[in-house]
Amino acid sequence: MAGAFPSNQDLFTCPICLDLLQVPVTLHCGHSYCMDCIKGCWDQEDQKRVYSCPQCRQTFTPRPVLNKNNIFAELVEQIRKTGVQPVARASNVYVQPECDVCTGGKLKAVKSCLECLVYYCQTHYEAHNELHPGQEHKVVDVTDQLQERICSQHGKPVEVFCRRDQSCVCLLCLMDEHKGHDTVTATAERSEKQKQLGETKRKFQQRIKERENELQELKKAVETLKSSAQTAVEDSDRIFTEMIHTIERRRAEVTDLIRGQEKAEVSRAEELLRQLEQEIAALKRRDAELKQLSLTDDHIHFLKTFQSVSELPKSKDLPCISINKSLSFEAVKRSVSTLQEQLEDFCKLEAMAISAAVTEVQAILPSEPTTREDFLQYSCHFTLDSNTAHRQLHLSEGNRRAEYKIELQSYPDHPERFDDWWQVLCREGVSGCCYWEIEWSGLVYIAVSYKNISRKGGNDNSFFGSNDQSWRLRLSSSSFSLCHKNKEIDLSLVVSSNRIGVYVDYRAGILSFYSISDTMTLLHRVQTTFTHTLYPGFWLDAGSSVKLV
Repeated sequence: MAGAFPSNQDLFTCPICLDLLQVPVTLHCGHSYCMDCIKGCWDQEDQKRVYSCPQCRQTFTPRPVLNKNNIFAELVEQIRKTGVQPVARASNVYVQPECDVCTGGKLKAVKSCLECLVYYCQTHYEAHNELHPGQEHKVVDVTDQLQERICSQHGKPVEVFCRRDQSCVCLLCLMDEHKGHDTVTATAERSEKQKQLGETKRKFQQRIKERENELQELKKAVETLKSSAQTAVEDSDRIFTEMIHTIERRRAEVTDLIRGQEKAEVSRAEELLRQLEQEIAALKRRDAELKQLSLTDDHIHFLKTFQSVSELPKSKDLPCISINKSLSFEAVKRSVSTLQEQLEDFCKLEAMAISAAVTEVQAILPSEPTTREDFLQYSCHFTLDSNTAHRQLHLSEGNRRAEYKIELQSYPDHPERFDDWWQVLCREGVSGCCYWEIEWSGLVYIAVSYKNISRKGGNDNSFFGSNDQSWRLRLSSSSFSLCHKNKEIDLSLVVSSNRIGVYVDYRAGILSFYSISDTMTLLHRVQTTFTHTLYPGFWLDAGSSVKLV
């Protein structure tokens, strides 16, 4: 049954895990992988938003949907049932060749003859020398790369080095394709290269020393970072604990204050209640006596008694009582709520400052890419958010292009839409290292902004670059400038390219703008501290357009 399957087992081996394919999937480029293996690779590329084949590097955008290759799966399953395993790949472990002359138990070779193309053990090497005395044949120490010592075209030992072609050749090659070239013996070239080798080794040793010093410095920095981080955690825990205790004490004080006032007022009220109840009882008794007197037939008794029972009893220290009908501690609740809001606002501001201070602590200082290829490693995919677009901005090409239009677009009402400035934000944000490019025409502003920038009204709060929520690069055929907090910097550059690159290193607080042509020209670099996720944005004038490339 094994003979029924292809002899090249590599066809059914995953290039990532080097094992038989598990749930095989085939990409558009034709290469196959285990589903879990390729998913794992692409999960690491999620931030770049560009996915590639690990073998041919063909890229895919967006991330392809993976489906099981049923034919491959069936073949792999049949191979697995037969017990046939993939052919192991050759390792780099050196295995000393065996003597080609020995029969039976072969001995290890000690010499290689470049004429005979044979490996010899010590015994057969001595016999070889007897047959070819006087060094008729060139013999070298045993090597597992014997074929490399022989010219593949003429079958003769390679003894000459061609400096023009930087290759080792045989004597017959000098009569043919290497005729007239600058050639020397392999020994002479080895001597020359040996001198270079010394210099190269010196450079390697110097680089090793530099890297070892950097290694030690980095280790020290890591230890310092760990120690500092632990101290900061302990200090912050202690401070926050003290703050919590302070708040708890203040809470207890307010509670005691409320309860104390409650107790005092209740005590006063209860004393008045007791006196009122006593007076009511006395009045009820006198009322009963009057009722009884009114029923008597004895005129003399009535007249003698009437004077004493008809007088109202005197109240004991009971003035006219005025009752407060709006009894409530609502004002206390409002005061505590105001304190809560102020505390939360203060904590929010201080938390941003703390976050910025934390992110500034970096063991390794960031290095900005230098070539376009370096920048493209951080390429990010963005789309324009139609919910933010002004109604005179027309979005097209999968919401990757924006153009100013006189006629209003039929966008639905949305609270995030810019209602006065001709602006639009992207849907995706930036919180790491990210690079993107834009093609532009006319008069446009390329911006990055926090998402909480105002969207309503024609004031500075909602205009890119005119507040502390955004930065903008102004582009036109005649001038370039950068603006933040309404402070404009004239870049005084003449740039003919209609493509701009934007690079953000969020943690390092770097925002850079580049003009893209045959080379990358830095227009301006901003160094700051970002406190919220950044979103690419654009402002367009009449007749202008931008396109995310």
